[in-house]
Amino acid sequence: MPHQSPPLGCHYAVDGRQLMLHSSGSGGPTIVFLAGVGLMSLDYLNIHNRVAELTGSVLYDRAGNGWSDPVELPRTAAEVTDELRELLRTAAIPGPYLLVGHSLGGAYARHYARRFPGEVAGLLLLDPFHEDMAVRAPLRARERLDQMLKQMQDQELVELTEGQIQHSRDQMAPHFATWPELVRKSLIERHLATWRVASQENQNLYDAVADEFRRAPDTPDVPLIVLSAMGHDVTQAHLWPEELLREINDGKRALHAELAAEAPRSEHRILDDAGHGWLHEERPDAVLQAVNDLLRWAR
Repeated sequence: MPHQSPPLGCHYAVDGRQLMLHSSGSGGPTIVFLAGVGLMSLDYLNIHNRVAELTGSVLYDRAGNGWSDPVELPRTAAEVTDELRELLRTAAIPGPYLLVGHSLGGAYARHYARRFPGEVAGLLLLDPFHEDMAVRAPLRARERLDQMLKQMQDQELVELTEGQIQHSRDQMAPHFATWPELVRKSLIERHLATWRVASQENQNLYDAVADEFRRAPDTPDVPLIVLSAMGHDVTQAHLWPEELLREINDGKRALHAELAAEAPRSEHRILDDAGHGWLHEERPDAVLQAVNDLLRWAR
């Protein structure tokens, strides 16, 4: 994955690698977005711009993803959170931070808060990954998950044809139509160049990384909101039979309620009209409301 200049933001040197960070707005606590698997910094640009009207806001790409330099994947949660901490220091981003983490990024945000509690003012977890999602899922879901992980590893060896690349490009273009023109084309091309990252990051997620999360200290006493996306998601609907997906979502709802219960100042909010992958685009109002509430509580 060659080094490229991002359409927005700057590169900062961390542990011998160049990491992309883009900041906007002013004031605190500073919002820091942590992307989910398969997504990258500028996928959150629209919500970032709206948050930056309220306070300082940061987007970044962890190593191996987006416009940051390559790294051997998969990695541990400690490596990912150590890297983010050093990047924020290097870029002189003032704390404390209100971490907004989506999917796996939500688990990393929670891990950061548990490891460095004095640096975190609050947590907003957007349909976050939970370390017990697999072990508490129905047996047939675990079997299907094992099959999907094997398929993803096999796909890493596949080279896409020019026709497949163009087909993917055409499919993504309508989705990114609301992004600024400066960013749109570059973001699509970066997705096409980094499509293998999702499977690589997932390789140790359900065993080694899940165990890291289980062994971490308790969640600190900071304001916490968990948003659970229970609406239709095109990717999820493609991967799971309808009946099994309902069971998975029921289990997810219960785990998210347990996450919210980890902190005394917390809320668990259900979004019945947003899917997992793009809830920040489908329900930006709910994300902004949660950010506003957390800023008020933290301040």
